[in-house]
Amino acid sequence: MSSQARSTGIVSIAILCSRILGLVRDQVLGGVFGMKFAGIFTMAFRTPNMLRDLFAEGALSTAFVTTFSKKIKMEGDEAAWALGRKMMSLSLCFMTMVAAAGTALAPWIFPLLTLGWKDESSIALGVWLAQIMYPFITIVSLTALVMGMLNAKKVFFIPAVASAFFNLGCILGGYACAWIIDAPFRGGVITEKGLAGFAVGTLIGGVMQLAVQLPSLKRVGFKFGIDFGWKDSGVREVLHLMWPSLVAASGTQVNVFLNSIFASFTPGQEAAAGWLGYAQRLQQLPLGLFGVAVATVTLPMLSRLATEGITPEFRAALAKGLRLVLFLTMPCAAGLALLSHEIISVIFEHGRVKAYDVAQTAAPLQAFAFGLVFYAAIKVLQPSFYTIGRRFIPMYTSLAVIAFTAGANALTVFVLKWDHTALAWGTAVGLALNFTVLYLCMRKYASGLETGSLVVSLGRIGLAVAVMGGICLLSKFTLMDGWAGMGTITRCGALGATITAAAVVYFALTKLLKVEESGEFLSILSRRLGKR
Repeated sequence: MSSQARSTGIVSIAILCSRILGLVRDQVLGGVFGMKFAGIFTMAFRTPNMLRDLFAEGALSTAFVTTFSKKIKMEGDEAAWALGRKMMSLSLCFMTMVAAAGTALAPWIFPLLTLGWKDESSIALGVWLAQIMYPFITIVSLTALVMGMLNAKKVFFIPAVASAFFNLGCILGGYACAWIIDAPFRGGVITEKGLAGFAVGTLIGGVMQLAVQLPSLKRVGFKFGIDFGWKDSGVREVLHLMWPSLVAASGTQVNVFLNSIFASFTPGQEAAAGWLGYAQRLQQLPLGLFGVAVATVTLPMLSRLATEGITPEFRAALAKGLRLVLFLTMPCAAGLALLSHEIISVIFEHGRVKAYDVAQTAAPLQAFAFGLVFYAAIKVLQPSFYTIGRRFIPMYTSLAVIAFTAGANALTVFVLKWDHTALAWGTAVGLALNFTVLYLCMRKYASGLETGSLVVSLGRIGLAVAVMGGICLLSKFTLMDGWAGMGTITRCGALGATITAAAVVYFALTKLLKVEESGEFLSILSRRLGKR
């Protein structure tokens, strides 16, 4: 079993805890406040969350891990730790200014996201919530740097599981704050103050996510301190890598940002933001479990290998990462698409979330499921360009995809008058185009990128997914027939049995078809279970 696959398994298990708690967080928010308020909260968190994905967990993280990993190999740990202190000091100062600017400009930024909304009270509430949550970007930028340093030192579990503490803080801290500051909330009456409590909970969760990683960072040798030596060559290299990475990473995030604006003009308005947000949350579960997990493990490895050029070892590691992503995300994508209604119903159809909301969320989930495999592969492929010094290719590709998606969404919303589902399909097609261009470019630089073995794996995995999909459809029209009349326990049992049967069939077939990644995954799973 390769160390790459083993580390990916460790990270996936940790991320699973986080993603499950993330679903619980959304379930609580929708169930307690309803889809309209959940949509307002989603839109209020959109800009801080986008800044997190772009700066903290996107461009900054990629550029920093690439430089930090090379620094360890070329100059040793002490030089790398010094770079870490300089970048943490710089991030603290810069992101605090960004958060302050966002808080001050929220009355102008939030209305731009919701141009189609007609309810002024919804806009005012969204502005207030956004102002509460903007400081989150400062906290999470420090968290991303800590996570990057730990990953570079081959510590993967704690950084991955730390995001579970974020979701836990959001749920418990948010509920506690709402209970304390809003007396009507304690009696079951929904007010703006109660929702503000959950906004404060976001900050509590961010602090918890950072704090839980600090002991591990100290154990691997980091010494905390402030260092304003920002003219250092390492800092310049991080910033040099960061700005094209920022543009490249912005592709998906800018599309999400634009989708928010377009969604405000669809019939659902406030609720449409919630429907799209919940569908994306379910896409993020396998994306985080497998796409982000593989990328987290692969990037430091590629950064170290790239110091010697594009060697056969570099090519093999990248190709291995892509095959792992295909093996793990293709069945997830098929399952999400075929069982979208049932999955959303079991998870979210509680409290103030009704069957109509389930139907409106299931349709975009099918589109996001199509884009899942491409999105996960981009997570692995895009950072590899920075390790070999080809940083502008992802940037130009991302800009082209942003233009395509914006044009397609404007056409579907303003001309064809389609609903929010069209926005999800525009995003998914954009992801497919993005991956195709990046793959063809990397194939040129990496001497074919073992395309032959990738195609063979794709064919075998595709066959197994097709049979697995047949199991899902068979269950949909037999075991889960009459879904609307089933109770909650019966629904959970039927869906659980279907997913279990589909997973068993998929892994059995991939093992039978000699898919290499299947054997490694099952070996990891058996070892983990054997330790219990």
